[in-house]
Amino acid sequence: MTRYVALFGSINVGGNRVTMADLRWAFEREGLTGLETVVASGNLLFDYDDRPLDGLEDLFAHVMLERFDIKSFVAVRDRAAIAQAVEGNPFTGIGKDNLVHTLFLERQPDQAAFDKLAADQAMRGLEKLAIGERSIYIDFVSSVAESKLTSAFIERRLGCRGTARNVRSIARILSKMS
Repeated sequence: MTRYVALFGSINVGGNRVTMADLRWAFEREGLTGLETVVASGNLLFDYDDRPLDGLEDLFAHVMLERFDIKSFVAVRDRAAIAQAVEGNPFTGIGKDNLVHTLFLERQPDQAAFDKLAADQAMRGLEKLAIGERSIYIDFVSSVAESKLTSAFIERRLGCRGTARNVRSIARILSKMS
């Protein structure tokens, strides 16, 4: 069995409240094992055999809609991808851990679309951006809450969805995946 994490977008923000116990329960009913939540923002660790992962993110999103009436994007990553989200992030160790994020994307962004996103954002704010593997690295520099770099803005520019975690949260997830 391989250890994975499902990173749920739109959980415990706004009106989309789900207890981590309820989240675990919902996916136990789907037959997943080794379930453990990390940080109360929709990070679910689980064990999964070496079957292809195709469709797993869609299954997770479907369960969220059916069981909790929450439309959520879900990114599933293995330990190597989570380690890369910290080690490959060029802003890790430079910016503040709570302001440096990895935005996990549903697919690899097109380089030209990313370049346009970075150029457009440079005219709007101080945030720093870098492209990763099915991810974008972001240093929000001074404030996430006050930033004009929103998920909607990124999704419009890249044409794909994502869910972000800060370096501190990613490090906690990684420590639980060992």
